[in-house]
Formats: sequence, structure tokens, C-alpha cells
Amino acid sequence: MNEPALRFAALVIAGASVASAADDWLDKLDDALTVSAANDSVRLRLSGTIDLEAYALPQPSPGLLFTERYSLFNPRLTLFLDEQLGPHVYAFAQVRVDQGFDPGSRDARLALDEYAIRFTPWDDGRFNLQIGKFATVVGNWAPRHGSWENPFITAPLPYENLTGIWDSSAADSVGTVRGWAGLDAPAGSVSRTDALAGKRLRNPVIWGSSYTSGVAAFGKIGKFEYAAEFKNASLSSRPESWDATAVQWQHPTVSGRIGVRPNVNWRLGASASVGPYLDKRAVDTIPPGSRMGDYREIVVGQDVSFAWHHWQLWAEVFESRFEIPGVGNADSLAYYLEAKYKFTAQLFGAVRWNQHVFSTLPDGNGGREVWSGDIWRSDFALGYRFTAHTQLKLQYSLDRHATDGGGFGHTFAAQFTIRF
Repeated sequence: MNEPALRFAALVIAGASVASAADDWLDKLDDALTVSAANDSVRLRLSGTIDLEAYALPQPSPGLLFTERYSLFNPRLTLFLDEQLGPHVYAFAQVRVDQGFDPGSRDARLALDEYAIRFTPWDDGRFNLQIGKFATVVGNWAPRHGSWENPFITAPLPYENLTGIWDSSAADSVGTVRGWAGLDAPAGSVSRTDALAGKRLRNPVIWGSSYTSGVAAFGKIGKFEYAAEFKNASLSSRPESWDATAVQWQHPTVSGRIGVRPNVNWRLGASASVGPYLDKRAVDTIPPGSRMGDYREIVVGQDVSFAWHHWQLWAEVFESRFEIPGVGNADSLAYYLEAKYKFTAQLFGAVRWNQHVFSTLPDGNGGREVWSGDIWRSDFALGYRFTAHTQLKLQYSLDRHATDGGGFGHTFAAQFTIRF
């Protein structure tokens, strides 16, 4: 075990002991951070999590981990503010202090991830209107992506695997896209610094929970659910594009989901999204006769979840397309299957299989070439809740990526969470 891992292990053991002793104090803190008035019709609550994460990882670093090193320590403070203003108005905000939305070797920074106000005209929840900056309605992972709810430390592959698409430049050939994806570089020929620099320019199909800005309407009618949103940026857009002050609505994205809950065990849904994926940096790279709106990302998804006794199961499939005028449609299929089992009230285990496969594009010489590197990954996690306020998770991931010469990658992660 390397030195950062040893330091983290010692910190977790000490933290768990202190947190267990302080459990009563955290319960009292919960009460102190809740304020109500007007016969409880107005209610304000401040809560949060403290996450201490450590990674031991290969190079190039996988997914949305941005570092040249073989280890990474990522502390994070997240604060949640919830306010109920009578029976029909609800507001919330989320503030985060860490090294960036995606773990990386950066200085600590403050970010306002979410802020929104929700109007619910009817008590039965048939219709809600929400305005602000908030997670996407697409799929079933965003509602459970928080460190306390997610049985894993990392996101499923569709939400973090970087493709050969750039949002800062319009591709002019399949060779360009392959170069961006690193497919034509011999294994080991690119330095860690250059690999990280190239990685920062690439985009996934969905960037994490996608806290873009806009408006959403959603609700439940009997066994059926619906949601639609009008946002300022695509699902693949990077965190720097999510604020309304950074990217407005000249090139909006429209997304939606419909679902059904046939019984208490099952939940099924279908999602779709369409919108331009290039940002303003790409304006000068668009060829004559093309427009920003011609470069669209189209995503269609299906999701299912199931709960029975100690078991919880989730699965999602995303068929995606990046339209590249003059080159072709860069298609891919990404999916994951996830299972969680509660051994006891405090101990749980989880396993997840992920895969992302890519189509081919015409090479201009009568042939076709794959535009990004296929990848599969298996994740294994073990979690233990010491108290109602503290949790430890350990994760191991094994992956095989075409851009790494077909070799295997091993990633170890640990996360200790205090919730208040």
C-alpha cells in the first residue's frame, strides 16, 4: 500500500472512531440546522456531506479523474439548502468546496452546483415546474448520484467515459476524431502530460449528473411519470458550460423522460435528448455553409430499476449520435448493469458491469474506421455504515480500453463520508 493510501486509512480509522462518538452531536446538529415558522408551513434546512476520497490509478487516468499521478486524494465539502415555502413552493441549492467537479490535482474552489425554485400547483404531484440550474431528468442515475446514495464511488461508464469528440473544435475527418481519441498513437508513446492535456478536451456522452441551466416540467399521474427540460447546454457539455452566465440559450438542448411504475418493485423509463454539442470556442472551426446547430448530440436511453428484500438492481442503455457534417454520424452504444445487496443493516456490497462500443465512420477512401476506442469495465464495491451519519466505501475497477493497447487497467478507490 502506498503512502497516500496509508495516510487515508489512518484518517478513516480515526474519523470513524470520532464520528461514532459524535453521533449524538450530529443528531443535535441536524435539529439545529432546521428552522420552521408559520405552523411549520415555512421550513428551512441546511445539511451536507464531507467526503474524503483516495484513488490509486493507472496512467492515463481513467474516466473523469484528471491527474498525471498514480494516486489522488480528493476531499470535498457539499452543503445543501432546502426551503419549503408553503405547500406549493420549494427551493433548493447545492454548494461544493473541492478540487473541481471532477477529481483532479487542483487548488480548492467554491462552486454553486445547483439552485432552483419549484412550483407545485396541485397536492397530488401531477405537475411541477422547476427553474434554475439542476441535474438532468434523463435516466435513473442522476437522482442517486450523491456519495451517500451511490453504492459506488465513481459514476457508471456512460456518464464518464471520454469519447473522441471535442466541443471546442468541429472535426473535419474520421482521422481527426481518431486522433482526438488517441487511437492512432502507439501504446506508451504519449507522455502523461500530453495524455492529460488531450483528455481535458474530450467529451463523454453524458457528463456526470449534468447540472445545466434551464426549466423543467415533471410529475406523476397514477403509475406513470413524465419529465421534460429545456436547458442551455447538451448532455455532453462540460461543467464550465453549465452556468447560464457562461452559456445561454442560443443553442438549447431539449430532453425528456417517460416512465412507469407497474408495482412497488419495478420502475421502467425511456429518455431522449437532442441539442448542439459544440461550444463558442468552435465557431471559427465550422466550415462555410455549416451552423452550430448542425452539430447535434442525439441521445436515446432506456432504464430499469428493481428492488426486492435485500436486493436493488439498476440498468441503463444509451444509444448516442454526434452529428459531424461532411464526416458522418458518430454513433455509440453505452450501458451498465448494477446490483446492490445489503448483507446487514450496515454492510452492503455492489457489482457493476459497464461497456461502451463505437460505430465506424467513412475514411474518405471507400473504407470505414472506428471513431473511438471500445471499452469495458467491471466495478466491485463494499460499503459499511458505521452510524446514520458515517459511511465507508471501498471500490476496485478492472477495465480494458482499446486506446491503451488492449491492456488491463486497475483502479482502487476509498471514500469516507460524514453526513449532517
